[in-house]
Amino acid sequence: MEHGGALDGRGHGDADCHPDGAYDWDDHVRDLEAVVDHLGWERFVLCGHSLGGRVSLLFAGAHPEKLAGLVVVDTGPAHDPRGQVRIRMDTEAHPDPTFASAAEYEAMLAHQYIAATSSAIKRMAKHGLRARDDGRFELKMDPKLRDFGRAKLADDEIDRRDRELTERLWKACETVPCPVLVVRGAASDILSPDTADRMEEVIANGSLAVIARASHSVMTDNPDAFGKALAAFALGAD
Repeated sequence: MEHGGALDGRGHGDADCHPDGAYDWDDHVRDLEAVVDHLGWERFVLCGHSLGGRVSLLFAGAHPEKLAGLVVVDTGPAHDPRGQVRIRMDTEAHPDPTFASAAEYEAMLAHQYIAATSSAIKRMAKHGLRARDDGRFELKMDPKLRDFGRAKLADDEIDRRDRELTERLWKACETVPCPVLVVRGAASDILSPDTADRMEEVIANGSLAVIARASHSVMTDNPDAFGKALAAFALGAD
């Protein structure tokens, strides 16, 4: 859904929630393909963070000819188990994604994003909630998005799909021909130093930027340094 000149991914922001919880990786890739086709873009620089970074890598693997450059922000083919545990604990600590006020949500975000600027926290709270008829506020993000459509799958099927995704992401890293910038927050618990270094090594035209005073949410933790790294890369992309 188009909103203020931006596009919200399915299940995010003001985009519609999918009635059947269709949030698998290829669903997101197909959405990106549809946007690119609709806008008529033949060659462009693509930047994605976290979920969007993995979607961007999968898109690059399928459409390498489309990309003049690729920026992958604090994600990769493998994730640090520390971050996965933290996210699960945060989710379990707040099973009911509703709030009495925007200020209550801000307080939760400030706890989860301890390095984020206050302006970023306020912006996330402002655009991440919608008012309900009962006076409370709920997250715009569809709760079904949290499990990527895996709630009804057996454990062995989940493991198989995770291994397949990891293989596809490493293959994309190994074959993408355009310049690629991997961005890692220096304090990230999602993208480990080892995985970031390996990505830089296997990507033919890859480089790595480690952003100081930033965790997983690099652009909210240190927006100035992130912006400089992104601008320098974009100017050098063909």
